[in-house]
Amino acid sequence: MPRMTTPHDGPTTRRLESWRDAVSRNLVPLEVLPRACPDFRASLRSAQVGRLQMSAITAEPHTVARTRRHIGSDAPDFFQVTLQLTGHGVLSQGDRQARVAPGELVIYDTRCPFTYDLDQSHSGLVLMFPRPMLQLTERELARVTATPVSCHDGLGQVVGPFLYGLARQVERLEQLGSRGTTRLADNVVGLIGTLLAEHTGGDRAPDFDGPSLLTQRILVHMEQRLADPRLSPEGIAAAHRISRRYLYKLLAEQGYTVSGWIREQRLARCRRDLADPALDHLPVGAIGGRWGFPDPAHFSHAFKAAYGMSPREARAARR
Repeated sequence: MPRMTTPHDGPTTRRLESWRDAVSRNLVPLEVLPRACPDFRASLRSAQVGRLQMSAITAEPHTVARTRRHIGSDAPDFFQVTLQLTGHGVLSQGDRQARVAPGELVIYDTRCPFTYDLDQSHSGLVLMFPRPMLQLTERELARVTATPVSCHDGLGQVVGPFLYGLARQVERLEQLGSRGTTRLADNVVGLIGTLLAEHTGGDRAPDFDGPSLLTQRILVHMEQRLADPRLSPEGIAAAHRISRRYLYKLLAEQGYTVSGWIREQRLARCRRDLADPALDHLPVGAIGGRWGFPDPAHFSHAFKAAYGMSPREARAARR
């Protein structure tokens, strides 16, 4: 998608509203609250890399807030990681508050309210991905959520430069399309998971044996066939020579139902296509049809339930 920037003219309130719409479409619905900034400006460049959404952001001071009203019962189960490139931010979630300095990252759960207060001009890399990709236990996640993690020491000295490189290459990644993106996404999140595990004091590596490897193969299989409206639990189970019951068990261990995972990923692809000006010639219903939603009414209902706006509203807001 092309770079999104705030309008060059008009009042600050209009620019803040434009920024709220851009961030809500590309990440998760939230509010943007003003800071003492007479001339608010911001820009965003985003790329979908497999199941990983990457966004490079530069902006003047402001605060983003995700509240209970933004989080429906069927909201996608995503985590976000922000690497602070320049400026400082304060992330608040639950009873924790993390002041994040340049060269530090912080992870937070989009299924819970949070605020990110940015009181100065700043830039950052925001990574968003489904919870199962991280392969950390709930206890490890609880210990590391809303806690700053340095990229200046330990494994951070290896992971940090890699993430900085990604921030510089978001435009290039967006141009690459789907080539090699599944493996890259897994590797990026795997590195982050290893860094977070070190921060919690754990020394385990992700388990790629047995059912975990099979689960990864199943997820890749489903991702590659999202556009096929005939994708079904029966076909997925048969392709991997397992029972449908065992398929349900494997996905449940990752916190998903089969249909829920497919719906979430299809909607994410639809949201990306609706934000792409190169696809403006396609009707909204055709966008849904490209990703396994042959019924336009069902597509519109599912999209609004996930993102708080209809597909038409999402496209209109981007324009």
